Amino acid sequence: MDMELEQKQAEIIDELVRRASTCKGEALLPIIIEATSHPSLFAFSEILALPNVAQLEGSTHSVYVDVLRLFAHGTWGNASRIPQLSPDQILKLKQLTVLTLAESNKVLPYDTLMAELDVTNVRELEDFLINDCMYAGIVRGKLDQLKRCFEVPFAAGRDLRPGQLGNMLHTLSNWLNTSENLLGSIQDKIKWADNMSEIDKKHRKEAEEGVEEVKKSLSMKGDIDSRGHKEMFGEPSGVMDYEEDRIRPKRRRHPVTR
Repeated sequence: MDMELEQKQAEIIDELVRRASTCKGEALLPIIIEATSHPSLFAFSEILALPNVAQLEGSTHSVYVDVLRLFAHGTWGNASRIPQLSPDQILKLKQLTVLTLAESNKVLPYDTLMAELDVTNVRELEDFLINDCMYAGIVRGKLDQLKRCFEVPFAAGRDLRPGQLGNMLHTLSNWLNTSENLLGSIQDKIKWADNMSEIDKKHRKEAEEGVEEVKKSLSMKGDIDSRGHKEMFGEPSGVMDYEEDRIRPKRRRHPVTR
């Protein structure tokens, strides 16, 4: 149901609740009939919850409370316990039946729909689904004539049935627990990744420091080898002294007289 239809339905509910709140007994009956026949109204729990409506229970008009309950929670298959419904009410209840079927299945076989809606042929069923459901905005779907099914990706929600709220809360609680466990697992993985990153940085730093130590060691070894080479072969100044001594003229010795 789109936002425009939801807004329209909310306005209709507010108006009916306002009127019903000021009535008692038999005066409520026309309002209940109007609500269950209105072409744009598919929620009835607000009216059903009114104290003066509950007071009809046990009176000669209690069947009207049953009608409200039927339209709030029931389907066309439950209509046999209601003495007589108008054509508009019958159409409404069949629309609500489609919404109930679409709650649990997104692919509705034609055979199931025809049985639940008391429809005798495919043409009548498809006309109802197109004109009274899709055009009404309460469902979005596609008719598959080859597979004989109605694919429903979206359907408007109905009033919560008795006990359904507890089931929904249980489902939400399970979902919350699962989400918390998943979040905890993700956080653990993030911590593990951070630790691995720190370890990787530490190893990288140690490797870089090791490379620097090797470079320093090689540099010191080169200096030592260079000094040893110089000590082994002497300085160039020693060669020069030898050359000078070799070319210096020798003095003659005079004979010694005896």
